[in-house]
Amino acid sequence: MPRMTNDPKRRLARFAADRLERAAARLRGLDATRNDADGPAGGRTLVLGGVRSGKSRYAEQLAAHHPHVTYIAAGMPPSDDDPEWSARVAAHRARRPAHWGTVETGDITAALREADRPVLIDCLGTWLTRVLDESGAWEQSDGWQQRVDERLGAFADAWRQADVPAVAVSNEVGSGVVPAAASGRIFRDVLGALNTAVAAHSDHVRLVVAGRVLTLD
Repeated sequence: MPRMTNDPKRRLARFAADRLERAAARLRGLDATRNDADGPAGGRTLVLGGVRSGKSRYAEQLAAHHPHVTYIAAGMPPSDDDPEWSARVAAHRARRPAHWGTVETGDITAALREADRPVLIDCLGTWLTRVLDESGAWEQSDGWQQRVDERLGAFADAWRQADVPAVAVSNEVGSGVVPAAASGRIFRDVLGALNTAVAAHSDHVRLVVAGRVLTLD
C-alpha cells in the first residue's frame, strides 16, 4: 500500500506525476503522424497545442528520425520548492531517448545559434515565463516591454536563420476567456505575438488537439 502524506505539495506532485504517466501511456499507442503523412521532413517546424494535447510527444516523434538531436529545455529547472513542476520535468526526461543531448538553459537563442545538429525546443511558453520574470514584467518595472521585445526579436531572428533542422513546441493559449489577472493577460498576449512571429519564419506549422495533428502550413 502506498504511503500517505499530509504535505499538500507532495500530494499534488504525486497526483501530477500519476496523471502525466496515465496520459503518456495513452499516447504511446497513438500514431500522432496519422494526420500528417510522415511528418515534416526538415526545416523549421512549430508545433502548437494546449495542455495535455500531445504536442510535446508529437514534436519528439518528428525529431526521432534524426540520429542525433539536441533537446533544448527552456523551462525553469526542477526545484524542491515546486515538486509538481519537478514531476513534470522528470516525466519529460524519462521519455526522451537516452542518446539525445540535453541543454537546460534560459538562453535558447544562443543555444539555437550554436547548434550543429537537429534541435528540439520545448517549450516557448515556459521560456517566455522566464523572460517575463527576468525582465520585470510582473512588477511592470520601467522598460520591461523593450527588454522582452529585444529577447523575443533575437530568438525570432535566430529561428529564421537556423541552418539545422529545428522543431519548437509552444502553447496555444488564445482560445480561452480573457484572464482575470493582469499577469495572465500579459502572458497570453506576448505569447500570441511570439507564436505568430515564429510561425511566420517556419517551414511547417502543426496544431495538436486531443492527440490529433492539424496542418496549418
